[in-house]
Amino acid sequence: MKAFADLLDRLVLTPSRNGKLKLLTDYFRDTPDPDRGYGLAAIAGTLEVRDVKPAMLRDLVLERMDEVLFRYSYDYVGDLAETISLVWDNERDIDRSALAQPRLGDVVVKMNSLGRTEVRSFVRDLLDRLDSSGRFAFIKLATGALRIGVSARLAKQALADLGGKDVTEIETLWHGLQPPYESLFKWLEGGEEKPVLATPAIFHSVMLANPVEEGDLEALDPADYAAEWKWDGIRVQLSRSGETRRIYSRSGDDISGAFPDILESITFSGVIDGELLVGGTARSNNPTRTFSDLQQRLNRKTVTAKMLDEYPAFIRAYDMLFDGEQDVRGESYIERRDRLSEIIERAPHDRFDLSPLVPFSTWKALDDLRAAPPDPVIEGVMIKRRDSIYQAGRMKGPWFKWKRNPYNVDAVLMYAQRGHGKRSSYYSDFTFGVWAEGEDGEQLVPVGKAYFGFTDAELEVLDKFVRNNTTERFGPVRAVRADKDFGFVVEVAFEGINRSTRHKSGVAMRFPRIARLRPDKPSYEADRLRTLIAMIDAKAE
Repeated sequence: MKAFADLLDRLVLTPSRNGKLKLLTDYFRDTPDPDRGYGLAAIAGTLEVRDVKPAMLRDLVLERMDEVLFRYSYDYVGDLAETISLVWDNERDIDRSALAQPRLGDVVVKMNSLGRTEVRSFVRDLLDRLDSSGRFAFIKLATGALRIGVSARLAKQALADLGGKDVTEIETLWHGLQPPYESLFKWLEGGEEKPVLATPAIFHSVMLANPVEEGDLEALDPADYAAEWKWDGIRVQLSRSGETRRIYSRSGDDISGAFPDILESITFSGVIDGELLVGGTARSNNPTRTFSDLQQRLNRKTVTAKMLDEYPAFIRAYDMLFDGEQDVRGESYIERRDRLSEIIERAPHDRFDLSPLVPFSTWKALDDLRAAPPDPVIEGVMIKRRDSIYQAGRMKGPWFKWKRNPYNVDAVLMYAQRGHGKRSSYYSDFTFGVWAEGEDGEQLVPVGKAYFGFTDAELEVLDKFVRNNTTERFGPVRAVRADKDFGFVVEVAFEGINRSTRHKSGVAMRFPRIARLRPDKPSYEADRLRTLIAMIDAKAE
């Protein structure tokens, strides 16, 4: 546990990517099995460990500490794990030297073996045995809220550096292995052969596109590229090997259980890349429905017959990784697409269609199409080099995504919550609203949340405003003064907007971000809800 705790402490305080990479590589090299494997899983988000609820942790602290004092401490520190690790009363005479600290692997195994009634006493005893850094690491681990500025991709790059391998080799193996990854480490250190993946229908890391930036397309020949519409769904990977069928999210999560209608319709063998949507395929002559409709099917362990009937799901396929057992990722995009076209033609017409190509001859022509797509569920275009092979990760050049220009509205800050990690001392998660007609005249209604888009200097301004203008507190959330005479206006940019019955305002934004601060603008000049509804209606025309 000591080595893992020290790693987290150093990662939190190390801003540079190369610095974090070296820390990870050193940890994987110097820490024995299975601890390093469980540490890797925790960082990469693949560790399954019995959850410890924040409410239980608070109760344990309040057994030893005055509630008001704890609340003041939490408000000052801003992060629950850090607060508890610092204030935990450790008066008991216990050896907390490095040698006396429990091993990470032992803690994980023990946690997963506990019954529900045993967790509380185990956690209390463990917090007593750990030092401050160890408590911080354990609480982060057990609550599933690591947030230390390290991605799974960076952890895999550290593994590649450890073994002198290409990171794509790690990516290919990753989803066929399980923590604590002992066979992976043995191979990386030269002690064993490369692991053989026996699990059928595994996930394969996807190829990603770069957003088009200023000047990216000027030196490129449009004739070398093909274009497809970018649909507003979620990217998935379908895999079938023998009788095993799986549907994975772009990050490798198995979401098969939520989509039995698609799963049972996979009549082909291989691995296909595509967009999960609801509504009707192009071949069924029924419209593709909005992301808001798709959300009705997401994050469900089971679905009812009514849900299957009201929100039928389908796949709009756009690439192929395996044709049966044959790996075709080394073929060109056009060759893979020809294979895919034949597969989709034979697949059930109500569950599968092929993402159509968008004809264009100049970048200006494609820009015009991007700005005025033929379907409201289209959010831009994908640009793919015709001779590109399928490579895991994000390489500059082969694939681009060119989204429609974002929507913009002026909104008023209504609520704020502390951030996490290096932002745990700042109010950096904001809820904003626009004016809507009510029984007592115009009132603010929340329309979205955003926690990025602003600079560090702007965050200082926002945080100061929240602290100086708090009107109410709801746990970690603060309400700020927001009325016709006073309020903080921000310009919010977002990628899409749809009607939503799940939100009080009746609308839901896609990917909102704070584009700029508007302290010069009075709150009563912020936008009205009717402006957002008009945006939705304009899309449907």
